[in-house]
Amino acid sequence: MKFRGKIVDIACLNHFTRVITTISKLTKMCVLRLTPDNLFFVLSGKVANGGVSMWCELSQANFFDEYQMEGVSSEDNEICLEVTPENLSRALKTVQSAKVVKIKLTKKHCPCLTIAAELPTMSSVSRVVTHDVPVDVIPRRLWHEFKEPSMPDFDVSIYLPPLKTMKNIVDRMKNLSNFLVLEANLNGEMNLKIETDLVSVTTHFKDLGNPPWGDDASQDGGPSQSRDPEAMAQARVDIRKLQQFLMGQQVNPSKAMCNIIHERVVHLILLHEDVSLQYFIPAVA
Repeated sequence: MKFRGKIVDIACLNHFTRVITTISKLTKMCVLRLTPDNLFFVLSGKVANGGVSMWCELSQANFFDEYQMEGVSSEDNEICLEVTPENLSRALKTVQSAKVVKIKLTKKHCPCLTIAAELPTMSSVSRVVTHDVPVDVIPRRLWHEFKEPSMPDFDVSIYLPPLKTMKNIVDRMKNLSNFLVLEANLNGEMNLKIETDLVSVTTHFKDLGNPPWGDDASQDGGPSQSRDPEAMAQARVDIRKLQQFLMGQQVNPSKAMCNIIHERVVHLILLHEDVSLQYFIPAVA
């Protein structure tokens, strides 16, 4: 197994760092899947992390000036590593002014992603800063746990309001309740609700628009054409998990969407030119 990549463009480095930092806010540990064309950051929904799952996909060509990898074998040309995104984020943040950043899979006291950065200097002597970020290599037999989640058969899909607005509302609601009901319909309306013995609060959004899955999507997971546009699909979720998702956003998505499977799952999708991030929050009874 071999992996090495080089980032020269400072805008690409900054963007890559923002993506990693966003992921570090969502999970303490995740799996980094390296393929010849893409990098994937994956969190599979296990009870240990509250059933939350994440899938983030980056096209390597949009970030790396050079990218070489050799997988486990020619048939299975992939590398799967368990990483702590916070450690990766910290290392990258210290080299934001670098002329060149190289990332390489190395074997030191344990397997590491070694980040070597050539920093600008006033003299002719080059300064290189190196960070070793420990990783665990995931054996081939476990790879099936980290495949792309299938698009669920959702009841309603809707564009999200500005994430900053949503975050401010959820932050306030968290002081009143541990759970939040997110509901939406095919008429571009979405409500955030909390209800306790003492208080009931609802924030209404309208004219958000609904993604045209039925028109151009190949999957059949889109909402049923026979569904009443006014009918609300809803899911009650742990407010901290939604807050965690909203707090971590540094990707500045061009599109943010939410799919709801009634009383089962909230599926959040952020799209930026070269990054897609999916986050699944299970409903609670």
